[in-house]
Amino acid sequence: MLKSRFPEFSNRASIRMGMLFSKIPLSANGWTVLSVVPAILGFVLLLYKQMDYALILFIISSVMDAIDGGVARVTGTVSNLGAYLDGMMDRVVEGLLFIGIMLYGIPDLVVGTYATPSYMWIALLLFFGSAMVSYSQAYATHRRVLRSEKRISKMPGILERAERLVLVFLGMLLYRFNPVYLTYAIALAAVLSMITMMQRVLFTIRNAEY
Repeated sequence: MLKSRFPEFSNRASIRMGMLFSKIPLSANGWTVLSVVPAILGFVLLLYKQMDYALILFIISSVMDAIDGGVARVTGTVSNLGAYLDGMMDRVVEGLLFIGIMLYGIPDLVVGTYATPSYMWIALLLFFGSAMVSYSQAYATHRRVLRSEKRISKMPGILERAERLVLVFLGMLLYRFNPVYLTYAIALAAVLSMITMMQRVLFTIRNAEY
């Protein structure tokens, strides 16, 4: 939502990060691939029931993922391959995070008199949040229903990747106070991801260039 609503702010922040980290002798694609390393370590820590340390590592992974685009812009190395790698690594990191949380084990969510298992919400978040939200945009581009880069960049979304991760990270932070808070955060992210996908489908229908 923030990226599509405030693109100029996002670009300025990205360029500033790029100017800072481009001094390190590592390519933009290098930053992209390297961002998976702390995510893998975070996944392992979730298996060993270390929520707090895992959270720190996944935050580091997210920051590194934000660096690659800025470095590419500042160094003039923006490429289709870089965009592809970035999208693929994003899905890998989110998969490690959500599956790690599922294996860690969190409380079920009681809705009315029915207890919905936590893994159901995580599965929905994996499918709609990590997969379908990005797929709805990529497929509209692939099928050339939307062709204008400017129009594609304005595709709405109440919960894009950054907001989705922030919401889950907040739930992980609050886990120490009450484990069910993380379940609430995941369930909310799953529902908002479904809404985001529907927003993008409707946007594509209304702005189809045929």
